[in-house]
Amino acid sequence: MDTSPDPDAVEDLDVLVIGAGISGIGAARYLKRAHPRRTFAVLEARGAIGGTWDLFRFPGIRSDSDLHTFGYEFKPWLDEHAIADGDAILRYVRETAAENGIDGRIRFHHRVLTAAWSSATARWRVEVERTDTGERTALTCNWLFCAGGYYRYDEGYTPHFEGRERFAGPVVHPQHWPEDLDTTGRRVLVIGSGATAVTLVPALARTAAHVTMLQRTPSYIMPVPSKDGFANLALKVLGQERGYRLARRKNIAQQLAIWRFCRRFPRAARRLIRAITVKQLPAGYPVDEHFNPPYSPWDQRLCVVPDGDLFRSIGSGAASVVTDRITTFTERGVLLLSGRELEADVIVTATGLNVQAFGGVELSVDGEPVRLPDTVTYKGMMLSGVPNLAYAVGYTNSSWTLKIGLLCEHFCRLLAVMDAGGHDTCVPVVGDPAMPTRPFLDFGAGYVRRVVDRLPRQGDRAPWSTSTDYHADVELLRRLPVRDDGLRMSASTAASSAVDAPR
Repeated sequence: MDTSPDPDAVEDLDVLVIGAGISGIGAARYLKRAHPRRTFAVLEARGAIGGTWDLFRFPGIRSDSDLHTFGYEFKPWLDEHAIADGDAILRYVRETAAENGIDGRIRFHHRVLTAAWSSATARWRVEVERTDTGERTALTCNWLFCAGGYYRYDEGYTPHFEGRERFAGPVVHPQHWPEDLDTTGRRVLVIGSGATAVTLVPALARTAAHVTMLQRTPSYIMPVPSKDGFANLALKVLGQERGYRLARRKNIAQQLAIWRFCRRFPRAARRLIRAITVKQLPAGYPVDEHFNPPYSPWDQRLCVVPDGDLFRSIGSGAASVVTDRITTFTERGVLLLSGRELEADVIVTATGLNVQAFGGVELSVDGEPVRLPDTVTYKGMMLSGVPNLAYAVGYTNSSWTLKIGLLCEHFCRLLAVMDAGGHDTCVPVVGDPAMPTRPFLDFGAGYVRRVVDRLPRQGDRAPWSTSTDYHADVELLRRLPVRDDGLRMSASTAASSAVDAPR
């Protein structure tokens, strides 16, 4: 009898999690706890745990949400700083992986290239490239859980700048910050006005000769305390578990109340934000020129600055803001539309991200390529017509991880329902072909608008709409039944054959 291994055999898993960042580690922990007998692995294209928090190394990197809501529901955030720096968040994610035995399930330098679904076998065949060796392998799984976020890790977004090659100094994108770049005593020009720019400017201003933030359009910027006094007191008085739960509830309610106020009363919100900004800056500062966006609050994400550090840098003279457009780069800096030249020794293009759905994995179902714009999201975690695929995309108007936790819980509930019914296949099906749809990310940010036509759509009603309301998602994903009219469960031919086979 020939007992040699089958050269065509591939490893088969129950669940394959793609991405070892904050979402993937969370998904693996929920899965391991709720379904300890299921086999799973976490594939990570890079060589370390942490995702965004390991990738970005620019000065001052920090969260733009409080860690009592950005952190996992099951692991209290104990640092006194609610707005935390990147190193603290990275330690937290890695601690979570180690404490829950997830680190042993991660396969580094594994990039998923393609995933092909077979209805006959109820399996995804996944083609993987080893990023360290170039070797290609394959494996199969019943479920794919895509937890790689929504932007490209290998490439940030930089628009075309006329004459860029003329500039004599370094031009750096924050996503690829050089370890040996020293800006001490140098003039730094930061192009951009989003979360990355407002983080970089005060951090660089501590040692640079001067930092200028050049923006085409202003952003709404709000000062927040870096330490949450209520949360720190609750942790001290009530203990880690109860204190964390209370602080988390308070901050969830606070986030939602601010967002609802801004959306319901945009003029009042604009006036309030402007008044706060005026108080943060020196008397007579041209607030309306540099901090009064043409759009309403929360049409784009509100930027936060802990303890008003950006405003303090401006007030001290260490940093300044210029609102204008670039005509061309020059040997010494950039020439603006106004005719003014901004001189610099280093230019930083904090110009955003390149959005990429599902890490760029090419999906197909029974030999037919999946065209994402033809799909509709289901419960903000699956795609119409695509079986056994879940994804993790968090909130844009609140802490990202708040939604990730609910999605992971619901995914585990879904697996349990399938087990109880003897099903191995699950696919969302839109019952009303005439249902109106709108963009998947209904958000005004430039990085979204650039790719909106390449992303899935969402419907105008639950469960086909992608909710941005935590309490509504608690009801939908945690309390309501898993099954509804939009979800089809079945047993594959392979499963039926296994049941019918003689024993």
